[in-house]
Amino acid sequence: MKMKTIRITSLLATTLGLGLGFGTAVGQTAGQDVKDAGHDTKAAAVDTGHATKKVAHKTAHGTTVAAKDTAHGAKVGAKDTAHGTKVAAKDTAHGTKVAAKDTAHGTKVAAKDTAHGTKVAAKDTAHGTEKVGDKIAGKPSPQ
Repeated sequence: MKMKTIRITSLLATTLGLGLGFGTAVGQTAGQDVKDAGHDTKAAAVDTGHATKKVAHKTAHGTTVAAKDTAHGAKVGAKDTAHGTKVAAKDTAHGTKVAAKDTAHGTKVAAKDTAHGTKVAAKDTAHGTEKVGDKIAGKPSPQ
């Protein structure tokens, strides 16, 4: 009988110990889970803050670089436009000068040709008038 008593006592102690231990372990685990969740939430918030700060820094840096590049591009564009305008103005002035010279030369040639044509026409008119006058006067036509 003694053996039965020991077994029952041992079984009872084990059951009781497991019951108490399990209850304590569940209570600690739930509390620890809540505590761990709080720590995890805090760590996630800190990580999010760091990530947000990093993104904000990179955005600010990118904006600064873009602004500098835009300013540089505008400066280069303005310089190129000014140079192009200067070259175009020179080319236009040269073209105008050449055209004016060609026009003056053409006008001079045309005036010379017109003067020559007028002189020839006047000479022909004078000669024709002389012939008509001779006919009227009864003079024979020169052969």
